Amino acid sequence: MKSNDTTWYSHFASLAPTAAILALVVGGCSVLPAPLPPDNIYLLEAPTIPAMSQPVASARRDVVLAVSLPRARAGYDTSRMVWVRQAHGLETYARSRWADVPARMLAPLIVQALERSGAFHAVVSAPSGVAAGLRLDTELVRLQQDFTVKPSEVRFTLGAQLIDTATQRVIATAEFDETEKCESEDAYGGVRAANRALERLLARVVEFCAGR
Repeated sequence: MKSNDTTWYSHFASLAPTAAILALVVGGCSVLPAPLPPDNIYLLEAPTIPAMSQPVASARRDVVLAVSLPRARAGYDTSRMVWVRQAHGLETYARSRWADVPARMLAPLIVQALERSGAFHAVVSAPSGVAAGLRLDTELVRLQQDFTVKPSEVRFTLGAQLIDTATQRVIATAEFDETEKCESEDAYGGVRAANRALERLLARVVEFCAGR
């Protein structure tokens, strides 16, 4: 028995370091890192649109206007929120983003603003089965929060072309640029500034289309 006891003890002693290591591994696995907080997700919205500097003609134009899905210039075809702190450099927030690519969120807002103007027989999103006499093509040129100035400010730039669909002739082109100071030096301050700038941009787009 003594010999067997000694053998059992020696076997147990040889297993002890392995058991200790396993205990550390199992214990370590139970300590999981804290989950990351959810992203902050924001919308481009324009609850109100300022009045145009030139009134729309009282008689509605008997023409259908089609609004194409806006394009986005390089660097802005993303749902990540862009900011700058030096010339030629674009950076993005880590935990804050738009609900969709801003260019895609712009499309229904442009259509809605043009519908509210009453300047056209109808306003539709392109492509559409409805025959349209005019088409509005737009491009998101810039949407960024600029930290090279204090307080930071949002620059929102939109290019536009109005096209005669029968001839494919460009009737008019324009580029609209709005700058709005931020109320706070963070992503939410940029969102609020962007939406204020957007209201003015939409008013200018409506005036551009209705005056042609």
